[in-house]
Amino acid sequence: MIQLAKQLVNHDHRLSATICLIPLPSGNNTNLTAGDDSRVRIVKLPPNTNPSETLPYILEASSASIKKIASDIIRRRTESSGDSPRLAGFVIDMFCTRMIDVAGELGVPCYVFYTSGANFLGFMLHLQALRDEGKLGDLAEMKDNEFEMAIPSLEKPLTCKCLPSAVVEKDWLPLLIDNTRRLREVRGIAVNSFLELEPHAIDFLSTGGIIPPVYPVGPILNLKAVQGNEEVMEWLDNQPAASVVFLCFGSMGSFGKEQVTEIAVALERCGQRFLWSLRRSPEAGEVGPPSEYGNFDEAPLPAGFLDRVSGIGKVIGWAPQTAVLRHVAVGGFVSHCGWNSVLESIWFGVPVGAWPMYAEQQLNAFQLVEELGLAEEIKMDYRWDGGMMVTAEEIEGGIRRLMAAENDEGRKRKTVKEVSEMSKKALTEGGSSCSSLSRFIQDVIDNIS
Repeated sequence: MIQLAKQLVNHDHRLSATICLIPLPSGNNTNLTAGDDSRVRIVKLPPNTNPSETLPYILEASSASIKKIASDIIRRRTESSGDSPRLAGFVIDMFCTRMIDVAGELGVPCYVFYTSGANFLGFMLHLQALRDEGKLGDLAEMKDNEFEMAIPSLEKPLTCKCLPSAVVEKDWLPLLIDNTRRLREVRGIAVNSFLELEPHAIDFLSTGGIIPPVYPVGPILNLKAVQGNEEVMEWLDNQPAASVVFLCFGSMGSFGKEQVTEIAVALERCGQRFLWSLRRSPEAGEVGPPSEYGNFDEAPLPAGFLDRVSGIGKVIGWAPQTAVLRHVAVGGFVSHCGWNSVLESIWFGVPVGAWPMYAEQQLNAFQLVEELGLAEEIKMDYRWDGGMMVTAEEIEGGIRRLMAAENDEGRKRKTVKEVSEMSKKALTEGGSSCSSLSRFIQDVIDNIS
């Protein structure tokens, strides 16, 4: 959201932005700043004191604070006889649909920033329509079979094994359906994607009047390199170009002992140079992000593994992902396929080995592998909480295909580089996303009350 705000104010000097950060129990907002942009202001709301509260409760509890912040902007405008900025509207996160009501109470337009891709938006709209028509079956029962499901935002039918974890969890599906239904109430939806990446999905969303106007304005990324891991960068500096496979599974990604062992065996067998971000899973029954190992002798790695691979590989904890992906030595990225990571890999032209874990990542993986041809499969239907084990043989085969240079997979690397150039061109003047952002801003300006 901060990056979107910066793009908006940089695109049009008339705009400024106030960002309200709602603290979540599992989130980390301590380092979020607007940088040196004086037209972007960040307001951190009081933290929720009960970590067991659900997301709807937290959003409801935050609505009064957000209404007050917005009301103060309106009041200052009134008291200054027009010298203060006018409240043009709300741009809300895709999960904050409760704030549609707050915008309505204040009489200002409301827009949504959809941080997942256009395909997932189309998928959720399709599920919501099926649910409302009484035609949506039990997705939890369908997730383990080979049946195929036609999704309007996909050109190819979706294998039910790749239904995203978010919709096969019965506690989450009603919330997601209700959230999606409310998207139809807003004035417009800015999507973190670009036309050249998802032309079919964006065309589906833009025709038929099924939802408000969709504005593909991405890729919106924080490309500022995080400092503090010079040892990793020095190690990469000493590796040949495109020779290193980078394994990193996001801020919440981790594996149990047996799966860590399988990954280690695969890396040792294939002999590929690697950089592996390995983090400790929460204890059984605990909920939260993974933690760091004090040292990797504590990690569930095969005996002698670190010594045997010391010439070709490096195991680290938290990884500066953006800095690693932009490094010339990195030739492949084994990823959980979170949408932000997908966009970063495309931006830097690094092909992905798809190993989804949770949320909508299985759908992202299917799209990358089967629909767009931008990734190799490691295990496209993997579910973090499903008790599944990806074998060393599967991992090794996926990494070999990912890092191949002279066969069909090597040509895939060239395709990723071409889409990378498209992603950059989309944001330049006259590019598809730049033009879409202009249309979004014009709608905001035209509808200031």
